[in-house]
Amino acid sequence: MTQIVLVEDDEKLSALLVEYLSGSGFSVTPVYDGKGAVDVILDTQPDLVILDLMLPGLDGLQVCSMIRHKYVGQILMLTASNDDFDHVSALEIGANDFVSKPIKMRVLIARIRNLLRRQHIDSENLLSSEKTSKETTLKCFGELAINFTRRTCTVAGQDSGLTDAEFDLLWIFATHPDEILSRNFLVSETRGIEYDGLDRTVDNKIAILRKKLGDGSGETSKLVTVRGKGYLFVSDQW
Repeated sequence: MTQIVLVEDDEKLSALLVEYLSGSGFSVTPVYDGKGAVDVILDTQPDLVILDLMLPGLDGLQVCSMIRHKYVGQILMLTASNDDFDHVSALEIGANDFVSKPIKMRVLIARIRNLLRRQHIDSENLLSSEKTSKETTLKCFGELAINFTRRTCTVAGQDSGLTDAEFDLLWIFATHPDEILSRNFLVSETRGIEYDGLDRTVDNKIAILRKKLGDGSGETSKLVTVRGKGYLFVSDQW
């Protein structure tokens, strides 16, 4: 049975949603605050999380940001806000979709099933791909370990706390070790656009990666800038 964690502080609405979702064939665990939600989600690893934007303690955006790099399921945000900034922020930090309040139950169910169907298709594609072999889903370089399936990255056993975007960039380097990768290639792979010669998004993310991976002080030796050409992931320096 599909497992759902519902994070909603309005207990009356939560009870209504639990009843409706349970009647639709889902197993639902209700949580009423953001702080408690983080532990429940990471401990149970449900198929899908329904996460209210406005919560006591930690809000939905904070919860999403804290769990995203450790949780591989789907995140559906609930929001009473009409502010596009909130919607965009939710998607940028890892939410898969959102539903606006007041909630239309049929719309909610349709969105849930669409996300679960998408996850199932993605899982099948991953399983049928060459990337599902241990050699391609788990990359180890010295003390650096990157797990593509779980989307985790550790250095000397410590979680590096990468965002989705940072993880994607690191995975590109890990699958092209000891190759000079141009900014144009990195921008194209991570953002799907051509490098315009001015965009410094990739450079900024690499600076953050260096700091989180312990290569940020003094002259870098692990993620090296090759002047005029791009960046080099040095496989034997980790």
